[in-house]
Amino acid sequence: GSKVVIGPTELPAAQHIAKLSGSTRPPVLALADNFSGGPGVYAVRLSEADSAAAGAAAIAAKGAKKFVLLVAAGSDAGAVEKRVANGLSIYGAALAVTLPYSPADGGAKAVADMGSLVDAPDAVIVASGDTSPSPVLAALKSKGIPGKTVSLIGTDRWLEHRIDPSFEGAYIATLDQSETGPIADRFNATFHYPADVNVAYAYDMVALSAGVVSAVGPNGFSKQVLENASGFRGSTGLFRFRADGSSQRTMPFYRIEKGALKLVAKSTAGF
Repeated sequence: GSKVVIGPTELPAAQHIAKLSGSTRPPVLALADNFSGGPGVYAVRLSEADSAAAGAAAIAAKGAKKFVLLVAAGSDAGAVEKRVANGLSIYGAALAVTLPYSPADGGAKAVADMGSLVDAPDAVIVASGDTSPSPVLAALKSKGIPGKTVSLIGTDRWLEHRIDPSFEGAYIATLDQSETGPIADRFNATFHYPADVNVAYAYDMVALSAGVVSAVGPNGFSKQVLENASGFRGSTGLFRFRADGSSQRTMPFYRIEKGALKLVAKSTAGF
C-alpha cells in the first residue's frame, strides 16, 4: 500500500531496487550517492554526469564550441558522455572526442592521445569518478591546459579529494555546500550538529512528497507529476526528474582560485 519510498541511502540497495520488475512498485526517491537512476527509481543527488554537463554548458554559453571529455573508464562513463553531449548541443557546441582513461596510468595515455586526435580544443572536461583527478590534471598541465585559449572543467567528484595546486583555474558546477535552506537552524537546535547536504536532500524529498499529497492527494505520485518539466524547488535548489530516473539541477558555477571555490555565477543555465 505504499505510495512512495524515500531512500535507500546505500548505492547497492538503490541499484538492486532499480532492477526489480513489476507494476506494483511505488516510485522510489533514492538518496544513494553516485546512483544513476532507473525508470520509476529517481536519483535525487547531484550526479557527476550532471555536474560535468552543467559546467560544460556554462562554458559553451560563453562561446566555446569544441570540447574534449576525459572520463574515468567504468560503468558510468557512457552516462557522463551522453549528458555532456546533450548539454552542449543546446549551445551549438559538441564533443570532438571522448577519451576513457585508466586511473592506473593517471590518464597519461589519454592526454597524449588527445594531442594527436584534436586540434585546438576550446575546453577539456575531466570526469574522474571515484579517483583523484590530480594525476590527469598534472598531465594536462604539462600540455599547457588550462591556458589562455583552453578552459578546464571539473566535476563535483573532484571535491571529494583535497584541492591541490593542479586544480587551479578549473571550473566546477556544484551545489552550494553551505546552503541548506530554511532547515539549518532548526536542525542544529534539534540534533546539536550542523545540517549538511545529506540532510538537505532528505528534507527536500519529504517536503516534495508532502507537497504532492497536499496538492494532488495520496495517489498523486504519477510519472506526470514527478517528471513534470518545470521541476521542484527545494533547499538544494531547482531540480527535476527525467523518465530514465536521472535528475537535473541548476547550481552555482565556480572557479578554483588559490585552493578555494570562487563563485562565478549564482546558477548555471536553467533547464
